[in-house]
Amino acid sequence: MLARHLQYFLAVAQHEGFTKAAAALHVSQPALSQQVRQLEESLGAQLFDRSGRKTRLTDAGEVYLRHALRAAQELQQGKRAIHDVGDLSRGTLRIAVTPTFTTYLVGPLVEAFHRRYPNITLTVREVAQESMEQQLLADELEVGIAFDQVHAQDIDALPLLVETLALVVGRQHPLAGERVIGLEALNNESLILLSAEFATREQIDRYCRQHGIRPNVVMEANVIGALLEVVRRTGLSTVLPAAIARAHPELVAIELGPQRLQRTAVLMRRKGGYQSAAARAFVAVAEEVCGAL
Repeated sequence: MLARHLQYFLAVAQHEGFTKAAAALHVSQPALSQQVRQLEESLGAQLFDRSGRKTRLTDAGEVYLRHALRAAQELQQGKRAIHDVGDLSRGTLRIAVTPTFTTYLVGPLVEAFHRRYPNITLTVREVAQESMEQQLLADELEVGIAFDQVHAQDIDALPLLVETLALVVGRQHPLAGERVIGLEALNNESLILLSAEFATREQIDRYCRQHGIRPNVVMEANVIGALLEVVRRTGLSTVLPAAIARAHPELVAIELGPQRLQRTAVLMRRKGGYQSAAARAFVAVAEEVCGAL
């Protein structure tokens, strides 16, 4: 009964009205109103102001909402814990990765996990890091893979690998036979880079500023696959993780020296959150796969 009262209260708060909330819950409006009034009576406080065009939370309602959201999250975790199977004969797992990892890490990682645990239903999302942290805190994800610039205090970050960014060119590029080039060579390159919404671009720009490099950026892309296709077909070059080039035989990664552009990839989880058997198994597989890269 408490879970239903919470569900109804949260729905009215979200939709700012009983009519829309009742439709979303597939219950009648009188039944919804009755349940909310029962909750208010049990608490001895009015939770909603019903006098205006929109139903709004009272001060007491605002306070109760914070606790109700936390309680709903705990109830959902409890439901998952009940259905969690320790032998991994079934289960579900929701993970997310930042965009550059989809091009070289997701494939080996999912392959290794699915080979060992074929009955676990895996949902993989490509998500920007800030959004990933928010989804972890909201219990919409169990695991995220991103970089070590973790912002939220309630996120645990486990180091997975150190990723080196390099100049990536096609096989026909004049520098394709080089293994290492000096940073000043970037000034002479016509580059296609990821657009500003990517954390990778911010890291590249910061690296160039630190070393007095003024790259000639002639094109930007917000799709990594399109960027790689342009590099493969033209004389343009880019800066991306060297591992991406290793995953594409038609591309070459050239190390930037003398100071490398590196970043640490981390596996993120919510502090104190329930970790299912599937999540724990995934962490172990991720550490193994990343250790072999």
